[in-house]
Amino acid sequence: MPRIITDVARFLEMTESATECRVRRGANQVKLKLRTPKYLYTLIVEPQQAEDILQQVKCQVVEAKPEAEE
Repeated sequence: MPRIITDVARFLEMTESATECRVRRGANQVKLKLRTPKYLYTLIVEPQQAEDILQQVKCQVVEAKPEAEE
């Protein structure tokens, strides 16, 4: 079951044990999905903040396809 994280510091700490970080970019938000051995964690941030976080991630970063507009 996926889990949502709101603390950026905790998210960055978990990147050390993660296998990959998937980036899903939308119009107004970016979802960072962190795959760990046990869970999939999701952090939802603004596009400007996402770039700062991605520079500090310690695992492989994978860009996902953009979300479809409804």
